[in-house]
Amino acid sequence: MSAITKAMYKPLSLATSVIGGIAAGAVFQQIWKRVGHDEKAPDPQDLNRSSKEVLIAAALQGAVFAVVKAAVDRAGAKSYRALTHEDPM
Repeated sequence: MSAITKAMYKPLSLATSVIGGIAAGAVFQQIWKRVGHDEKAPDPQDLNRSSKEVLIAAALQGAVFAVVKAAVDRAGAKSYRALTHEDPM
């Protein structure tokens, strides 16, 4: 990858990461509404919630974030390659 195309990819990568994080948060909230007992996921510092519930929510949130991030990063890399005809890495 040339220095120019690498410099072009950095802002694209940053923007897709931010969008991916926002999307992951929204997806997790929708999933939690369906599987949790509350509209909002438990806060780890809320001692009125069980440890089991807090840890399940954290694991689910981590899994959702990882899958959404991978999907967004992959789509960004494919889009970059389609525009520049070069791999981003």
